[in-house]
Amino acid sequence: MEPLISRMQAVQSPIIPVIGELIGNNPGTISLGQGVVSYSPPPEAIELLPKFLSEPNNNLYKAVEGIPLLLTALKAKLEAFNGIEINGENSIVVTAGGNMAFMNAVLAITSVGDEIILNTPYYFNHEMAIVMAGCRPVLVKTDENYQLRPDAIAEAITSKTRAVLTVSPNNPTGVVYSEEALRQVNQICRDRGIYHISDEAYEYFTYNGVKHVSPGAFVGSRDYTISLYSFSKAYGFASWRIGYMVIPEHLLVAVKKVQDTILICPPVVSQYAAFGALQAKEDFLKNHIEAIAKVREVVLKSLNRLQDICTIVPGDGAFYFFLKVHTDLNDFELTKRLILEHQVAVIPGHTFGMDDGCYLRVACGALQKDTAEEGIERLVRGYKL
Repeated sequence: MEPLISRMQAVQSPIIPVIGELIGNNPGTISLGQGVVSYSPPPEAIELLPKFLSEPNNNLYKAVEGIPLLLTALKAKLEAFNGIEINGENSIVVTAGGNMAFMNAVLAITSVGDEIILNTPYYFNHEMAIVMAGCRPVLVKTDENYQLRPDAIAEAITSKTRAVLTVSPNNPTGVVYSEEALRQVNQICRDRGIYHISDEAYEYFTYNGVKHVSPGAFVGSRDYTISLYSFSKAYGFASWRIGYMVIPEHLLVAVKKVQDTILICPPVVSQYAAFGALQAKEDFLKNHIEAIAKVREVVLKSLNRLQDICTIVPGDGAFYFFLKVHTDLNDFELTKRLILEHQVAVIPGHTFGMDDGCYLRVACGALQKDTAEEGIERLVRGYKL
């Protein structure tokens, strides 16, 4: 019997497990690969677990869009930090992580064969979700500093385009898109009758005085702007799987259909923990992000020694650097060599849609200062040999 063929054959394989296996087979490797933080959730998150356990009905299914306790707290956070007012024209839906929020959005607004515009380099799970949905990712290059090119985005829109996706602060580049560019893209979406999906998973991770901008706060934008958020990064919630989305009210029924089918409801125990995390003292985020900022400076200082063999664009957000290495090696061969010969791991750039050279993503969110120094030293040695 011939093996059955499905749409999944068109979807790229996740690169993180591949790199993880190489790291596992080479003990002592320092990972500059996966985009996680080193710290745990705040104590306030753990302190809410007994409250979850004390409620006898918490073993039952809860509301598809999230428990009222968390929705109320998210409403206050969105209004205070993002400038997004939640009213009868929009809704919050809690999800099992930011990736699920994006998948919900894609399935809610598209039909098979539709298009979504991605700016390259893109976050690979976004491209994968679009293909899984039977849609086509349309790729638009960013400029030499990985900033948006609104004119190019406008030119790429066709009758099949359903949305433009922006990710700021950006994964994989660490770049923060300017407010002017985000306003231009948002206006283009309004004028062309399509959605602006704004992924803001790294909203708290900005440096050098740069402020985060939420397109969902722009006047008149709530009818066509979909905003995606995550607890995974800022609150150390990677395995707890809590994200959320702000959507136009007219999409709520469609999004709930998707979520009820795939998930029914987000894990209630994690929702309690997320509510607790939102009660954390202001210093929790401030101190951890300041520590990451110091590690970033260590990494950047070392990477600058490679400017003769790498193009480095330092961003002001997230915790990534995206390097173009001037070499004839392809990115995966270089990645394997760095792990096998120098015990340092990065992520090859082709998985982010970059195939015009050798690109590598360097992540520093999970590193302590001493580990960062050693990891980057190994990377520098590996590049120079």
